[in-house]
This record gives sequence, C-alpha cells and structure tokens, in this order.
Amino acid sequence: MPKMKTNSGAKKRFTLTGTGKIKRKHAYKSHILTKKTKKQKRRLTHFTTLSTADNSRVKILLGIK
Repeated sequence: MPKMKTNSGAKKRFTLTGTGKIKRKHAYKSHILTKKTKKQKRRLTHFTTLSTADNSRVKILLGIK
C-alpha cells in the first residue's frame, strides 16, 4: 500500500507543538485592516491552539496518527 500524502495546504498552515497540540494562526489579519482597531490587529498576530473538535481532522491531513 502506498504512503499517505501530507496535504500541502495543511502543512503550511498548522504546526505541531511539543505536547502534541496543533498551533494555528488567527484569521482576518490579511486585508481590510484599516477598519480594524490596533487592539484587534495585535491580538490576531498571536498563535492559538486548534479546537479539539478539529484536531482529528487536521491530524489526518498532516499524516499524524
């Protein structure tokens, strides 16, 4: 049986932490930034962990068991 391919889009968007959690960037930080407040833009720059509901789906895309 051939090896499973890692989803190229997923490997650019998600990283795995040392404890096995998945890190992701916040959305809404790429364009139309003039109407967003400084506080909102600053909070969107930080990474966050993926919700547990999406963990199994993203792990399949990344090829993690």
